[in-house]
Amino acid sequence: MRGWVDGYGIAGPLVFIAVSALLTPALFPGPLLAGASGLLFGTWLGTPISIVSATLGATLAFALSRWLAHDAVEDLQSARVRALRAFIGRRGFLSVLYARIVPGVPYNLVNYAAGLTPIALRSFAAATALGCAPRAFAYTALGGSLDDIGSPEAIAAFAVLIVMAAAGLVVARRDLRAG
Repeated sequence: MRGWVDGYGIAGPLVFIAVSALLTPALFPGPLLAGASGLLFGTWLGTPISIVSATLGATLAFALSRWLAHDAVEDLQSARVRALRAFIGRRGFLSVLYARIVPGVPYNLVNYAAGLTPIALRSFAAATALGCAPRAFAYTALGGSLDDIGSPEAIAAFAVLIVMAAAGLVVARRDLRAG
């Protein structure tokens, strides 16, 4: 893979971003893409590449969902679904950010489901970029550290994943109690 990317020279990161962004709506696992970014570009260049790739891919899935099914959902929704969509729409940025932080919520599901809500595209993209950044770093660092899993980068990656899981559970628990 490195040879393939190296063949593109300085355009390699842009090619990776394009391919990765196109694989996201096809439900390709984001952690594998971020790991590949780390393997190919290292942690420090790979992390922003992973964040941009994940955000563009998520935004593409969001737009596809909105374009293909948003009107049908509006036409078929019950009063309960209408109220839920309105609630999510009012909290657009925070709804997406929480979904990105809380462990166990599939990113791909959030991408498509958010497109069916009244969340603004810019709020979705901003919350996605911010919310995916810590995990993007972690998976990219792990991909870049495959040859030395005891490296400081790999240890930092594991720490970020543990902290994200704990923080996500705390936020989810707090919101469930408040809701």
